[in-house]
Amino acid sequence: MQTGCIFDIKRFAIHDGPGIRTTVFFKGCPLSCRWCHNPEGINANDEIIYRENRCIHCDDCISVCSLQAITNRDGGKIINTEICDLCGKCVDICPSTALEFVGTNMTVSEVMGEIEKDTAFFDESGGGVTFSGGDPLLQFDFLRKILEQCRERKIHTTLDLSGYCPYESLENIQNLVTLFLFDLKVYDEEIHRQYTGVSNRLILSNLKKITKNENHVIVRIPVIPGVNDTEKEIDNISRYLSSLSNLREVHLLRHHNLGVSKYEQLSMPKFKIECFPEGKSDLKRIRTEMEKHGFTIKIGG
Repeated sequence: MQTGCIFDIKRFAIHDGPGIRTTVFFKGCPLSCRWCHNPEGINANDEIIYRENRCIHCDDCISVCSLQAITNRDGGKIINTEICDLCGKCVDICPSTALEFVGTNMTVSEVMGEIEKDTAFFDESGGGVTFSGGDPLLQFDFLRKILEQCRERKIHTTLDLSGYCPYESLENIQNLVTLFLFDLKVYDEEIHRQYTGVSNRLILSNLKKITKNENHVIVRIPVIPGVNDTEKEIDNISRYLSSLSNLREVHLLRHHNLGVSKYEQLSMPKFKIECFPEGKSDLKRIRTEMEKHGFTIKIGG
C-alpha cells in the first residue's frame, strides 16, 4: 500500500486559498531557501526534532544512544545527523517529549480521512484542502492519488508549489487542481541560486507554460529585504509576469524569521538560515509598482 510522508496537517487555515481550509504539509523540497520558515519540510525523510524548552536535562537520551549521536551543548542537546540512524530509542525514552519524530508515513485513505473531517466547513465557507510543504510534487504519485480522491468527492483543491519540477508532472495533474499557488522568489538567476540553492530557469519556464493552459494560478512572492525588494528586481519580476498569459493576481508575502529556531531544533548545519530584517520592505510601494502592470495585488496570502 502506497504511503507518503506528511509532517503536519493544519485545520481552519484561511491564508492558503479561498474559505476555510485544511492544509496538508508534504515532506521534502527541492529548494533550500535561506529564509524558509518550515525547514522541517526540506528533508524528504523522517527527522528527529529537539525542543530545548521541553527538556528536563535528564540525559536519558544520551545514555540510550548506542551510536553516541546525542551530546550536550550550550545547555541543550545536539544530534549528530551524520551518524544518527533514526532508531527512535531517544524519542521513546524522553519523558518530556523534548525529542519527537517529524514526518509521519500515511496512506491515501488516512490523509483523506483527515481531510473529510472538515468537509462541513468547506461547504459552508467555499473552502477546501491545500497541499503544501515542502513541495508536494516531490511525492507526485501519492499526491495524484489524493487529488483524484478529492475530485471524486468534489473537494476544492489548492496546490502550493515551488515550480521546480518536470513540467510533465504539472501537466499530469492540472485538471485535478482547482487553484495553483505558484511561489516566485527571485527573477535574477544568480541571486536565486545564491539564496535557494538552485537555478530558477525551470521555475520560470513552468510558470509560463502552466499559465498558458487557462489554469487558475496565483503567483505568491515572499518579499525578502535586500534580496528581491530592490527596484531592479521588482521591475524584472513585473515585466516577466506581464508576459504571461491569463495571470491576473499576485500576492506579496511579508517576511518573518519564525523559522530560525527550528534549524537548531533539527540540528541542520548544512542548511544556512539568515535573519533578514523583518518589516523593512515597503510592500505598499511594491504593490503600487506592480499594479502599473495591470495585476491585482494582495498583501498577504
